[in-house]
Amino acid sequence: MVRRQVPQCTAMTAAIGCSLLLALCAGAPAAFASELKVMSTVALTATLDDLKPKFESATGHKVTIVYSVIADLKKRIQDGETADVMLLSRAALDDLQTLGKVASGSIVNVASSSVAIAVRAGAPKPDISTSDALKRTLLASKSIVYADPAKGGASGVHFAKVLERLAIADEMRPKTILVPGAQAAEVVSKGEAELGVAMASEIVPIAGAHLVGSLPGELGMVLTFSAGIGPTTTESAAANALIQFITGPAGAAVLKSKGMDPA
Repeated sequence: MVRRQVPQCTAMTAAIGCSLLLALCAGAPAAFASELKVMSTVALTATLDDLKPKFESATGHKVTIVYSVIADLKKRIQDGETADVMLLSRAALDDLQTLGKVASGSIVNVASSSVAIAVRAGAPKPDISTSDALKRTLLASKSIVYADPAKGGASGVHFAKVLERLAIADEMRPKTILVPGAQAAEVVSKGEAELGVAMASEIVPIAGAHLVGSLPGELGMVLTFSAGIGPTTTESAAANALIQFITGPAGAAVLKSKGMDPA
């Protein structure tokens, strides 16, 4: 009887062990899942909103994203707010790294985008091929919308300088609509402004808005957007995984589809 019971006990023990192992394996993704906070420029909104669920599904990690203009995020980080991953302009992240607000050596370029002009889909494409052509187009327009420079949006700050350089700031002021962030293309798509100025990445994803092109020659501006890791994060592995996902093949394809040039 004893000899018959040993194999049965061994088999039962093995079965229980296998069950426990399968249960542990099944629960592994949840056990190692992280919750990441991301602070990102609004210029990457369309890209990150597309990639976020794909990353979460692939890894089990959860991502919360705080969007704002670069100047606002930079100030908040300088004042003590932080995140596991920060997506700002390269210049802003370099400054923050100098202040110890970004983990040393963690900055990676993600993509670039240019300040561009938008019109409503179906509207005639205006000539912005040269500085003089852009000036004529702006003066002939009935209305224009761009990010309020006082809010710190990069495209709005730059375009205000362009108007000064073209010596038409006073003429444009009465027909200008200012928005707090990346809403210029949406305003144009609704027919509430004839022309819009924004980063190309803020124009391409908006149905009803058409990208005319970047500001010409020396009036143009290209911003490089980069990712950095918060210096106090306890989720560095997951943070690096997110950055690698954004800069990898899947991320590059989405970036390109949203009007960005992948790094």
